[in-house]
Amino acid sequence: MRRSPVRRIQDRQGRALAIAALALSLSPLVPSGPLRAQALSAQATAAGAQGLGEASAPSSAEQMALGAHLRQKGFLFYGAWWCPACFHQKNLFGEQAGRKLPYVECDRSEAGRERCQAAGIRAYPTWVRGQERREGVLSLEELARWSGWTIR
Repeated sequence: MRRSPVRRIQDRQGRALAIAALALSLSPLVPSGPLRAQALSAQATAAGAQGLGEASAPSSAEQMALGAHLRQKGFLFYGAWWCPACFHQKNLFGEQAGRKLPYVECDRSEAGRERCQAAGIRAYPTWVRGQERREGVLSLEELARWSGWTIR
């Protein structure tokens, strides 16, 4: 029996989220500090992940356009490479648009950690535009409304 394209995408997203949850559930067993990133990366590889931040479906024209609009309007998306909610947020944009989001990585380098600390980031994901900020995963509709974007 053939599955619909939507079902295949949902299956891939479900597998990717399961891998992210596995990596997160193993995190108490991982050392802190600089060795944490190495150990978590090794766990994800051992679990068969291609990377927690990679979307599992191609981007649509609307996803690409919204991502470009957010960049143009000065939005920033703060997150961490190991964060399942950040993975979900990127995945809402699809593969190509997800890679082009105005993303700030908060936990892969000391410079990133300092930048996020200076910006007052307390939760992942956090979207910021000027003095406004929203924490948590935002739907494409919420981002479109907040940014004043309409589908053309």
